[in-house]
Amino acid sequence: MHAPSISFKPIAAPVRWGIIGCGDVCELKSGPAFYKAEGSLLAAVMRRDAAKVEDFARRHHVARRYTAAAALIADPGVDAVYIATPPSSHAAYAIDAMRAGKPVYVEKPMATAYIECEEMNRVSHETGIPLLVAYYRRSLPYFLKIKEILDSGEIGKTIAVSIRFHAPAHPTDSDAQKQPWRVRPEIAGAGYFYDMACHTLDILDFLLGEITGACGQTTNRAGLYAAEDTVTASFRFASGAVGCGQWAYAAPAIANCDEVEITGSGGRVRFATFSFAPILVQTAHSQAAYNFPRPQHIQQPMIETVIAQLCGREKSPSDGISAARTNWVMDQILKHTGS
Repeated sequence: MHAPSISFKPIAAPVRWGIIGCGDVCELKSGPAFYKAEGSLLAAVMRRDAAKVEDFARRHHVARRYTAAAALIADPGVDAVYIATPPSSHAAYAIDAMRAGKPVYVEKPMATAYIECEEMNRVSHETGIPLLVAYYRRSLPYFLKIKEILDSGEIGKTIAVSIRFHAPAHPTDSDAQKQPWRVRPEIAGAGYFYDMACHTLDILDFLLGEITGACGQTTNRAGLYAAEDTVTASFRFASGAVGCGQWAYAAPAIANCDEVEITGSGGRVRFATFSFAPILVQTAHSQAAYNFPRPQHIQQPMIETVIAQLCGREKSPSDGISAARTNWVMDQILKHTGS
């Protein structure tokens, strides 16, 4: 690629943020971090429902609120935009913001398909405007500890990875009038696999390097919605290590499971993507367990790295390039099934 046509100039702190889509994820996971993190200010929020955006702004002490994304993007008092809408609108909003000269921090998955990620990255490259993605596990102490263990060579050279995630259906999954957008492929890209497994696949990219090949099998066993509810996959890393995964989103409660195991030539490490279960490390000569609490605002460590990048201090570990790789892997698993 040629150099970007515009050079991005670091923002002088505080970075003034605008949020497009101040829904549930913004209440605790991310929203408060934008006004609690050092060098950051939450200046404006947007939601199409006027009453809901007014309520969010009042409770979080945000001065300006909008019901149109274009108005928030055009606000001269907004330096950077956090896009927290469902994936079907990520690409359009991100591109509009970048073309307006404003960096974006986009919720995961980055978009509903890899081809949309490519377009988002193309615009970021052409404009020189940063495109960052909310794969926040890359900045959490829990997962940084796993990376430290792997990089130290404690379990030797990585040989294989195994993923198991089983969870019961949500109560609203069987109600056609109340089904969450996460099981509507036209909004989410696919089903719960696209919404949740992306976290596991992305953190494996961070821990072990790029996944260069993947295929899968999908099915709908419960028949609660149109999207797949059960997925199996096999994949291969650029290093030569291989992996397999099984995800079931309509399993009985007794089968609940959230486990990733990385096997090395000298041991293994086991951890969870979501539950913060103890990290277990076992070698021929030792065993260890590491506990980390769940942060109050789980995205705050990542948001702090995003602010640092926008202010010119350091690079955030999750950008459009790394996030697009995860979309590519998921598309391979869902669309190119093994025989």
